[in-house]
Amino acid sequence: MPLPRLAARAVIVEDGRLLLVNAYADAGSTLWCAPGGGVEAGTSLPENLIREVHEETGLTIRVGPPCLINEFHAPSTGFHQVEVFFRCTLVSGTLSDDWRDPEQIVTRRRWVTEAEMGDLRIKPDSLARVAFQRGMGYDPLEEIVGP
Repeated sequence: MPLPRLAARAVIVEDGRLLLVNAYADAGSTLWCAPGGGVEAGTSLPENLIREVHEETGLTIRVGPPCLINEFHAPSTGFHQVEVFFRCTLVSGTLSDDWRDPEQIVTRRRWVTEAEMGDLRIKPDSLARVAFQRGMGYDPLEEIVGP
């Protein structure tokens, strides 16, 4: 069985809205998540997160404290990911439909209010609660959901 993959994700709330990106490259997917991604060995979680957020959104961020740990897996494949979410602030940039993720995974980005999150498919389940409240969260092993 492969080792768990480590990822870092950004919880960015500006003007009462949380930044979300599409979770799968499949344009038909309705699943949204916080920006971020896999960690490269030899660089810190914040360094990885700054890089990933810029690649996916074109935004520059400042990384703050951790606020959520989430882990999920796909029992059929053995895939297991542990994600560390950090409270982040926007330093510069604006969202643009013209921005291109070099990995071609993130194609949609949007700011949403807590109320709007109720109408969306979002993972992890606790993201809205953690984003709009203070404190730390932990989501134990969830089964992965598809596009």
